[in-house]
Amino acid sequence: MLQRARQFFEERAILEVETPALGANATMDANIASVAATVSTRPAFLSTSPEYHMKRLLAAGYPDIYQVSRVYRDGEFGRCHLPEFTMAEWYRLGFNLGNMIKESVEFIAQMLGDRSYAQQSDSIRYTTAFENALGIDPLQASIGAIAEKLDADEDLVTMLGNDRDAWLDLAMASNVAPTFSRKKLTVIHHYPASQAALAQQCPDDATLADRFEIFFGSLELANGFVELTDASEQKKRFETDQAIRKKKNLTIHAIDKNFMAALEYGLPPCAGVAIGLDRLLMIRCDSDDIHDVTTFTPGK
Repeated sequence: MLQRARQFFEERAILEVETPALGANATMDANIASVAATVSTRPAFLSTSPEYHMKRLLAAGYPDIYQVSRVYRDGEFGRCHLPEFTMAEWYRLGFNLGNMIKESVEFIAQMLGDRSYAQQSDSIRYTTAFENALGIDPLQASIGAIAEKLDADEDLVTMLGNDRDAWLDLAMASNVAPTFSRKKLTVIHHYPASQAALAQQCPDDATLADRFEIFFGSLELANGFVELTDASEQKKRFETDQAIRKKKNLTIHAIDKNFMAALEYGLPPCAGVAIGLDRLLMIRCDSDDIHDVTTFTPGK
């Protein structure tokens, strides 16, 4: 699979790069926990994604780039999760959402050794996926309506409270994604703007983000964006992430000044995607447990 990945990128003249696994900054995402380390008494963190460093390279003038690397996320352990796994991530200058989706599906098909995955995938808007599975518009439905559709008990209502995106994430994982075909890939695109992460808002509709995910059945394989290039908007989102972390009693991390400086200098229009290779290997081996396809895991 590693050979196929590098062949895929070589055929498209995408340059391989290598960025640090250890850095001074943690992820800002409140839904992802960084693995902390100490270097000469100074705090450091293992990379949850090479994204920030790769975008710094793009801002410095690099062409299309990719990386296959080990990444680390604390607290993630289960049938489909490991605290250390292999990620393929790449960025394409001038690509729009459709271009990035098409190439991501082609990559997955090549990794799985079956062109039919590229030829027969489903493409569904985020809102349509919710309407099909739950009969609600995720952009308009009240939290109470979402909770009712999920048959939420009092403990769940207390735990999620008024966090609308948490309710939508739960609905996607528990009710929407399980309806996706296990015979082909499903691309979900145009997420709510509140879930944009590092994606730009959709130029045609500010309530949506130019973000997509690719699933095989309910198994998430890829997360991609048309990248946000506006430094001031990115700073606002990071400050929102800090506020969310504070509300959840999580560690509040400092904003990566070097990454922000790169955005201020100028990130060219581009799109990017990250795909977990271990999960692709699960599909290739017809396994529903990531431990079956990983030689060394914690405790082994």
